[in-house]
Amino acid sequence: MKGLHLMQLPREVLLGEDLKGEVVNVARRLGLGEKALILYGPRTKEIAGKDVEESLKSEYEVVPLTVRKGATMEEVERTIDLIKDESVDWVIAVGGGSIIDVAKLASFKTGVPFISFPTTASHDGIASANASIRDLGAKTSVKAVPPIAVIADVKVIKTAPYRYLAAGVGDTISNLTAVRDWQLAHRIRGEYYSEYAASLSLMSAKMVMRNADIIRLGNEESVRKVIKALISTGVAMSIAGSSRPASGAEHLFSHALDMLLDKPALHGEQTGLGTIIMAYLHGMKWERVRETLKRVGAPTTAYELGIEPEIIIEALTIAHTIRPERYTILGKDGLTREAAEKAAKITGVI
Repeated sequence: MKGLHLMQLPREVLLGEDLKGEVVNVARRLGLGEKALILYGPRTKEIAGKDVEESLKSEYEVVPLTVRKGATMEEVERTIDLIKDESVDWVIAVGGGSIIDVAKLASFKTGVPFISFPTTASHDGIASANASIRDLGAKTSVKAVPPIAVIADVKVIKTAPYRYLAAGVGDTISNLTAVRDWQLAHRIRGEYYSEYAASLSLMSAKMVMRNADIIRLGNEESVRKVIKALISTGVAMSIAGSSRPASGAEHLFSHALDMLLDKPALHGEQTGLGTIIMAYLHGMKWERVRETLKRVGAPTTAYELGIEPEIIIEALTIAHTIRPERYTILGKDGLTREAAEKAAKITGVI
């Protein structure tokens, strides 16, 4: 089928308060089967997982699984085995990015639908088709399917430390440079480009920039603004059929940091830093990016993240090697050490 372009989107997105009991209604509306697997982490079980599980038990047979090691292939395999052994019909993930990523990949590999119930608003994986798995090399993303439904409970998400919300802004603002990289690849490599997906992605980034003062308050309204932007970004990726609208050189930089650091910072914090630098390389108004991040209390320097300047420079020089097939402002050969140091210094990152 020449020119076939498949878009898979969530069928339902719920955004509101006290939604832990809504899962039953969503599952019923979507006609999901009798047996559900619920995934949560030790902490997210306490925050919302137990309540969601209790509510589901009224109408469904529920198999619980606690994810302890984050987004690793080991956890994905464990989940796949359980889905098969217990003949599970569908999966629900209650947790942060890594728990959602485990559920996403396991449900994709077994062909069962999954529902995303995020407990933080720290990155755009909550509604996207891509899963970031740590031990697949440099925690690069693998293609899976988007959730069949997203249930975002503002009250639950608000209980997470504010730092996560600020990281969500960092991940959304990175759409600005990601789209620039995509346009570059379109012009230089003739890569497929969707104006619609790009526009939706840019709109999400501009929304958080405009609403920085509301977001910094850390209240329910702040959470709504960030969650909407993250879900729209996930939808933009589904429309594009790739992570292009939301992942460019700034994400490669973040993946490089993941490789170089024993304890990386939050994904959105690192991509935020990367966006400042890549905006400078693109000749964009990088000061505006830095200003927004500052206003929402997200880190804008290596020092604030506890990362040595040397590591930042190193990450910038190796970033282009992480997904060589993905053309960005870094080009085929990447940045020289001098150029990397200069960019990081001019933007005040180091």
